Amino acid sequence: MFASHSWPRWGNARIQEVMRAQRDAYAHLNNNVLHHANKFVTINEIHNVYTLPESLKQQWAAHSYHGSEEHNSRAVINRYLGYWDANPTTLTPLSPSDSAPLYVEMMGGVKPILTKAKVLIKAGQYLLATEILDKLVYAQPNNNTAKDLLADAFEQIGYQKESPSVRNSFLAAALELRSGIPSGSSPKTSGPDMIKAMSTQLWLDFLGIRLDPEQTAGKAFRINLNTPDNGERFAVELSNEALTSIEGYSGKAPDLTITIEREQLERLMTGSADFDQLVQEGVMQLDGSRAVANNLRSMLVQFSPDFEILPGTTPAGSNQGVDANPAQPLRQSEPADTAGG
Repeated sequence: MFASHSWPRWGNARIQEVMRAQRDAYAHLNNNVLHHANKFVTINEIHNVYTLPESLKQQWAAHSYHGSEEHNSRAVINRYLGYWDANPTTLTPLSPSDSAPLYVEMMGGVKPILTKAKVLIKAGQYLLATEILDKLVYAQPNNNTAKDLLADAFEQIGYQKESPSVRNSFLAAALELRSGIPSGSSPKTSGPDMIKAMSTQLWLDFLGIRLDPEQTAGKAFRINLNTPDNGERFAVELSNEALTSIEGYSGKAPDLTITIEREQLERLMTGSADFDQLVQEGVMQLDGSRAVANNLRSMLVQFSPDFEILPGTTPAGSNQGVDANPAQPLRQSEPADTAGG
């Protein structure tokens, strides 16, 4: 038997043993988590309650190498009961940066928190240390002493985790607390090849996600988009600050009708050509108000992955994941080279 991320197994008995362990690991996770849920264990508690039986812990194939008991136990409850634990306090909680200053004040300020955190870390009570240090870092993002201590606690928790995804979550946060968001190239998930592979409907949905809410207030328009080479047509509308589209339909009295073959549309989708160039080449026809197309372009933002895991880690001058005024809003950069060197 050949399985992903592992070595081959030979012999009927061994293959049955591994497959049975896999089957039972998933069945035990699902059934035991729901058992606890019916005994009033919530989504915010289950990861501290659920554990594999000893027999499965002896099976390497059932260990948390891809996924983890912490993640997956909560996922089971989320599937059946949702993300909320039914406590009204957690239904509409304050954002951490809004609630943290009160916690810091009630704990007596910075000095008692740092003192207690050091005691907890020395005693190996790393999770308790993160509880109070997290509040302090959110209240004072530029407090490097607090960030360094929280990084120490995260690091020790990460070292103890078998699951790479859990371990790396803690270690990545520790790195950023100490050094800020790493510089250099980040992998791109919306490069030209990805954009070309999108259906036109999916691309229109993507444009809707990229609309800047600050630019859409009070604006509305209707566009008919036709790609005659593949027989597709779309009614696109901006209304109530939401961009929507209906495939296979042309709206009545549009502000603008765009007619272009799909192959040429891909040049617009990737930003390798703009409206003016495509019109001048005679491969795009615009009927109606050209201002609508310009208006749509002006509303688009470019996303980048340089968001903070924790506050106070963003390099100076960063746009925090968004370029609100890109010079070429439709152009998609090539994927970054992350090979190192």
